[in-house]
Amino acid sequence: MGDGVQATATEPPGSPGAARGGGTGGAGTADLGELARRYGLAVSGARPGLVEYARKVWGRRHFIRTFASSKLAAQYTTARLGQVWQVVTPLINAAVYFLIFGVLLGTHRGIDNYIAYLCVGVFIFNFTQQAVQAGTRSIPSNLTLIRALHFPRASLPVAATISQLQQLVLSMVVLSGIVLVTGEPLTWHWLLIVPSILLQTIFNAGLVMIVARLAAKTTDLAQLVPFVMRVWMYLSGVFYNTSVVARHAPHLVVTALNWNPSYVFISLMRHSLMTSVPANTLPGHLWLKAAGWALVIGLGGFVFFWHAEEEYGRG
Repeated sequence: MGDGVQATATEPPGSPGAARGGGTGGAGTADLGELARRYGLAVSGARPGLVEYARKVWGRRHFIRTFASSKLAAQYTTARLGQVWQVVTPLINAAVYFLIFGVLLGTHRGIDNYIAYLCVGVFIFNFTQQAVQAGTRSIPSNLTLIRALHFPRASLPVAATISQLQQLVLSMVVLSGIVLVTGEPLTWHWLLIVPSILLQTIFNAGLVMIVARLAAKTTDLAQLVPFVMRVWMYLSGVFYNTSVVARHAPHLVVTALNWNPSYVFISLMRHSLMTSVPANTLPGHLWLKAAGWALVIGLGGFVFFWHAEEEYGRG
């Protein structure tokens, strides 16, 4: 049926249809629209309501999980070490940051167990960074699939997020080992890892959907995102203690750093895994910030993406 309901009418001159306007123009078009509504016909590819759209995305959850796993497996098929790079890459990044910021610049001063502190920051920020970068490709790299099949397009950025979550789960096994080896004990606070990752996943999904919609129209965004993410990383306390910055920075800057969602999620994970980060430095409203970011960006990103559902794969 294409992008709309199409019908043709061929009536001889003088017929009732011709008398009402004839052909497919004027009143005839209105008659066809009324006829389509009477028989329950709708525009092909029309955007459903928000609740119905969410229901359809949930209905594709098995496809999303399978698609995410396939993407993750295919990501390293050409590498000799295969999916081992999922863990090796953030470890190498952590080693580089330790050399530059911990040894050369001395940002480790005042931080107990700097190795664990740094690795937690790198691994948790990497989850958001890789999800966003995958989100910029989720629509442009799947145009053939979008044009061939009818399904809720949000399935693609959600799958990109789930793929990175699967990678994080494997990375957390290695991160937990690093934390234990560097002297941190296993405590009940480790149970907080689950809600922390859940909130970050919801936040990431919303952010990925925002980026996916923007990248679907502006493909050059994929080239800009790595630079934006690098700046965001420098502002997220990945390899330094933000309390040191707070001593010298203006109040507005300190407030912005404390409300930085990436910093919030990193802080939650550090307090969950590390007793060397004093428990009394974890304000009660930190979890509220994380829940707020997850709700605002998660829901807002979903609505933002849904608004352009009819546009993906066209043009």
